[in-house]
This record gives sequence, structure tokens and C-alpha cells, in this order.
Amino acid sequence: MSKIQILDPVTIDKIAAGEVVERPASIVKELSENAIDAGATAVTVEIEEGGISYIRIADNGCGIPKEEVPSAFLRHSTSKIRSVDDLLHIHSLGFRGEALSSIAAVSQVEMITKTQEETFGTRYRISGGKEEDLEETGAKDGTTFIIRQLFYNTPARRKFLKTPMTEASHVSDLMTRMALSHPEISFQFINNHQSRIHTSGNGNLRDVIYHVYGREIASNLLEVRFQAEGIQITGFLGKPIISRGNRNFENYFINGRYVKNHIVSKAIEDAYKDFTMQHKYPFVVLMITMAGEEVDVNVHPAKMEIRFQNQQAVYNAIYEAVDKGLHAEELIPQVELDEPAVPKKVPAAPAPVSTSMSSTPVPSPAVPSREKMENNSPVQASMPKKEAIPPKEERDLDYFMAKMRERVRAYHDRGSQAEVDGQSQIYRQKLQADRIRETAVTARKEQEKAQAGPATETKQLDLFEEKFLDREVKAEYKLIGQVFDTYWMVQFQDNLYIIDQHAAHERVLYERTLKSMKTREYTSQMISPPIILDLGMQEAALLREYMDRFTRIGFEFEEFGQDSFAVRAVPDNLFSIAKKELLMQMLDSLSDEVSRNLSADLIDEKVASMSCKAAVKGKMKLSAAEVDTLIGELLTLKNPYHCPHGRPTIIAMSKRELEKKFKRIV
Repeated sequence: MSKIQILDPVTIDKIAAGEVVERPASIVKELSENAIDAGATAVTVEIEEGGISYIRIADNGCGIPKEEVPSAFLRHSTSKIRSVDDLLHIHSLGFRGEALSSIAAVSQVEMITKTQEETFGTRYRISGGKEEDLEETGAKDGTTFIIRQLFYNTPARRKFLKTPMTEASHVSDLMTRMALSHPEISFQFINNHQSRIHTSGNGNLRDVIYHVYGREIASNLLEVRFQAEGIQITGFLGKPIISRGNRNFENYFINGRYVKNHIVSKAIEDAYKDFTMQHKYPFVVLMITMAGEEVDVNVHPAKMEIRFQNQQAVYNAIYEAVDKGLHAEELIPQVELDEPAVPKKVPAAPAPVSTSMSSTPVPSPAVPSREKMENNSPVQASMPKKEAIPPKEERDLDYFMAKMRERVRAYHDRGSQAEVDGQSQIYRQKLQADRIRETAVTARKEQEKAQAGPATETKQLDLFEEKFLDREVKAEYKLIGQVFDTYWMVQFQDNLYIIDQHAAHERVLYERTLKSMKTREYTSQMISPPIILDLGMQEAALLREYMDRFTRIGFEFEEFGQDSFAVRAVPDNLFSIAKKELLMQMLDSLSDEVSRNLSADLIDEKVASMSCKAAVKGKMKLSAAEVDTLIGELLTLKNPYHCPHGRPTIIAMSKRELEKKFKRIV
């Protein structure tokens, strides 16, 4: 057996570097956080080959005095804390004192720094943990780090790095989070001599979001301002229309620090649950501020993981903030139709002008078609004949127009020429009268406007200033009809609303069931044969722990052997749809710590979501009275915009959009 001995400092530093420095992005994170702690207002990050061969990080912070430079690279040397008590009140991003020593242990580091009080700056070079040079040099205020050849002395670690493109993407993601977490600081990211990110540092978070993510996301944001129980939450929520397929767009910062935490993620996703489809995740940028003693950031050397002293309070605050933000506006998606592609028109041969008013078509003179001309060509004679097939939409439109022409032709054939002339004369007279009336109305409006005095301040048009889903507008909307036996069209003011009867009924049943669970006791309905649940030890323990919650809403259980239960009764409104999977889903939802603390509401939500199976389906006939009742109930709901699974219940199309399609306005 080998003897116990103390490792040499170089080996210790390399082991520590394995915890702090995983890839180039780790170095960028540590040094950028140091720049922020130093009071910098501008930070520039430049990399080459994904940061493997070259990283430069420059800031305009306070700098490091010359006599303290060598000490800064010693292990556990820091200016952020002085004693163990300071760990309970950490306000800086860095504090462990491991970053510089770990980086210097696995790369070639050059640092140029200068304080405002010093005349000259200091250049310091260290490679593999060994000091090489310390000298004075000309420099601007602040600190610049140049890191070359990452893991040059640990080839086993270097081979685990990904391609330069992949490593550069990790650095880019990190710089995005840095810019979002501190909009008051100007960040610039340069990759292979090309500027990728450059924020202004004006302190406006929305501007940073626009610069990083673009116009589409920046124009679909909801602002959040919330405070409760010592927790302050500000930032922006993305509307459900810009949800994404992964969690990469969930940006949340605890006291200015970008972290990943399942408590925060779950609170955000649970609040969005009714607004997003399954396997879709929201876009958020949330700044969460709380007392330093309420959060433990000293969990891992990389400082990406944190723990909360009161997890339930954090969950409740974030959930409430997001939930209120999502319900602040009417989230009915506006439909915008793309301009149809206009097919190229082939000029037709001129037809002879007929002096008769008869609508009977006059045959045009025989003109050789292009196809015949091509077939007569000696070059084209041997080639197979190809026929251009128009797209389906164009064929359907041609068929529709042909039928319309036949009907118009038949109508005119039945009428006499005198009737046609009479109708034309009446139409012209009516058109002229309409124009005179419109001119008079316009003149009267102009006169009233002139008499009213100076114009008031122009107000931006808001299509949802009077909301369709307000409680008092029920008598004002007009039910137009149904299309495809599924979608109902409703007119309200200058908007056309299209309602999915299945999604709307799902939402009504869900909230009705959830509300009734909180206001009255359920009656039970016996089932035969009973549902047998064969559970594992953990699932059985959960069921026993929350047995009273299940029985309160109408379930009845009986012990059926070791860790097995017989379900002999279910709530009466779920008699036809209660399945074994329902109870298993409830137990699975209670398996993690956060859900267990919210078990009462979670069980209610699971049961209520099962009631959606009783909703009317598409293609099911509903009368106008039934739909009017359904819409009336929809107007009274807390969240009428989405079904419990995240699909929209209603979409809108404005009158202006329709007029643009018909070229009434340009």
C-alpha cells in the first residue's frame, strides 16, 4: 500500500483547474466576472480558434496595484472576502480566489493592468503556474488578460475539447448571458476578428434583448415587476408565440449571477403550463434579487449551482410573478396572411370585338398554340411533350372561377338586353349617389374638426384597447357561423375572431372542475371491477402520505396486499374517464421535492386536466345557442386564451388585414 503524502503545489493547482476550467468558456466566465466586480463599464472578449489558442479579455475597471499582482495568482487569494462570516453576505460574482491560479496552471497567461493612481502599468507573465516576467509598461486604466494555448501542459484534458466552432458557440452563449445580466455594461465579443456581439451599456434591458435575439422576440415581450417576501423580480416574459424547443432561452439571474436551478425553472414552466404546448419552453429574462443570506452560492467552484434557504418561498414568488405577467395582456394571436404568389400571365391573342350584348362566347380565330409551334420544330419533335401542372391552390381557384363564370353566363342568358341595360343604369345611379353622400359626410367631419379647435394628442391605435374577452362585451359580438364543423367565427368591432370549439370547451371544463374542487366536496361513484395499483415502495409511501387529499375529492382506496391498492370509487364526474394512468400520473408528479410541497393544487390540476377528455371534439355539430353559451363561459375564465395543453383557443384577424388582402388599402 502506498504511503500518504502531500501533493506538490503544481499538481494541486492542476487538480483545482479541473474543477474551475472545463473549456475556454470557463476562463471567459471567471475573468469577465472579475471585470464586473472591478467596476468595469466596458468589457471586450476576443477569441481565436474557439478560445483554444487565444483569449483576450480587456476591461476598464479599477486594475490591480503592482505590488499585489504576484499575490493575485496564488491559490485562494481574493479581495472579495476577509472571513468566513463574509460568505453569508456575498455581493460579488467572484470570491473563491481560485480562478487566476487555476487558469495559470493550464495555460500561458499574460496580464497587463494599471490603476488610476499609478503612472505606469504592470505586465506579468506566468505559464503552467510558474512566474516568468514582471515589468512596468505603458497601459490604460483597467486590466487585460491574454491566455494562450489552453491545456498545453495537460494533453489528456486538451483532447476532450470540442471543435473550435463548438467551443466558440459556448463562449457566445456565455457572452449573451453576461450582456443580459448587466445591461449597464457594454460587452463586445469578437470571434476570429469578427464582432459578434456589441451592446451599448445604456442600462436598457429591452435594447439588449433586441440586439441579441432580434426584432421578433423583442416585439413579443411582457414586462414583469413583482416584489414579495424579500424577493424582487423584474425583467421580461416572452409571449407564448415565441416559445422554443429547449430551455436555452430561459435566462434568469440571481443577484446578477447567471445560474441554473431546477426550482426556478420549474416555477417558470409551471406558470407557462397553460400557455405553451407540450415539449415547448418559454423565453424569459428575469432579474431575481434577494438577501445574500437567503441563497448559498458556495456550492461548486464553477458557481453555476446555488441553493435557497427557503425553496418554497422562491418558487411561489417566481410563479406568481410570471403568472401575473402573463395575465396582464390579452394574448390572442393575430393572424397575418402571406401575400400569395401572383402567377405570370401569358398574353392571350386578341379576341374580335362583338357588337352584340349577348353573353354567348364568340369563338376566337384559330391561333397556333405554343405547344403546336414547339412540336412543329425539328428540334422539339423528338423530345417528349411536357405539360406544366399548376399548383393545387391555383387549380382549385381556376375551377371555382370557371363555375362562377358559367353561373353568371346562364343568368345573363335568361335576362333580356333591356333588363341588363336597366340594371346597369340603376347601378351607375346608386354609385353616383354613394359618392355624393360620402363627399358630404367627409366635408361635415372636416367642418366639425375645424370648429373643435386645436387637435388633441394623437393616440396610437390599439386593437385590443377594448378587449373581446372583457366581461361586458358579450352582448356586442356577433356570431357569424362555423367552418369545417370545428371553428366558429365571431365579429367584434374591427376584428374577426376564430374559436376552436374543442380547445375552448377543454378550457371551460378544466377551470369549472378546478373551481368546484375548491368550493364543495365531491360525491363518489363506485366502479366494478376496481382498479388495481401495484406500486413501488416510493409510490406507495407517497399515496399513503397524501391519501386524505385523494379521498377528499372522491377517490376510495383499499389496501390490497403489500404496496398494492384497489381503487373502488372515483369522483362522480370522472366516472367514465378515470383510468389507472390518471393515478399513476398524479403519483409521478409528486415524486420531486417541489411538487410534494404543492401536492394539493397539483392533484387538483391533474384531476381537472383529465376532465378535458369529455370536451366536444372537432367535427361535432353544435347549435348556435350552444356555441353562444360556450363563448359566454369562455369570457368568464381566468385564462381563456389557451387550452390546458397550451394550444390556443382563439385567434384574431383584423379588418385592416383583410382589406390589405383585397387591395382596398395599400
